[in-house]
Order: sequence, then structure tokens, then C-alpha cells
Amino acid sequence: MAKAKWYKDGLKFECQGSGNCCVSRGQYGFVYLTKEDRKRLAKGLGIATSTFTRQYCKKSDGFFFLKENQDKPECQFLEENKCRVYSSRPTQCRTWPFWPENLNPRAWKSEILDFCPGANKGRLFTAPEIDKLKNDQLVSEKIMANERTSS
Repeated sequence: MAKAKWYKDGLKFECQGSGNCCVSRGQYGFVYLTKEDRKRLAKGLGIATSTFTRQYCKKSDGFFFLKENQDKPECQFLEENKCRVYSSRPTQCRTWPFWPENLNPRAWKSEILDFCPGANKGRLFTAPEIDKLKNDQLVSEKIMANERTSS
């Protein structure tokens, strides 16, 4: 018999606009992008994907990610604690905080509850909704790995 998920009753989350998740901190430093993420962001900004990639991205070890501002640790699209590209944000941002590495009780407490003011607030995400977001993130990571090896 499968062990019940610790979040079987769901988890509450609603963005509070703190901007905390948009600031580089340790292992949470890069916003990785699939080709589809770059296309969606470019379209949202009204520019060509090639222009978006040139202006806003870096590539290292075959992976594309958003450039970091040398003077400030926050995302270049964060303005007054609001995401300027929210409607077209990358998968990595859209699936936060329901990343696979955060979905265990210890990580949820130390990486989410103690860090994000939106945790335990707002709407209740059901376990199936959480699993979908977690799987979206996993699929995105696999796509990036495939794009890395095919480029």
C-alpha cells in the first residue's frame, strides 16, 4: 500500500508580493529557461525570441537562464516587489513553491514556511493540483536537459 503524501489534505499558498522568491539566495539563484519559456517571455514583452535571449539570458553548460543584475541580487523583472512578466513568467516561477525538492515536510518548513509570506495563506491547493505543478517542473527540467544535449 502506498504511503499517504504528507500534503494529502492540500497546502495553502497565495503570492503576497514580497519578492522574496525573486531574490537570489544560495541554491535558489538561477531562473532556468526552456525554449518555450523564452518564446513566451519574448511574446509577453513584444520582442523576438532571439532579441529576448540576447538581452535577458545567459547560457552556461548548455542551459539558458535569466541574467542576474551585478548590482542587485533580485530578478531583472522584479519592480516594486511585483513581477513585470507575471502572465508569461517561466515554468520555474509558475510552479513555485511546489518544486519536487520542496515537497517534503522538512524542506517545506525551512525553505517555504520560514521564507515565504504566502505559505499557509490564500487558496488551498489540492494534492492533485500540487502534483500537477510538481510534475510540470519535472517535465521542464527534462526538456531543458534534452535541449542542452541537442544544441
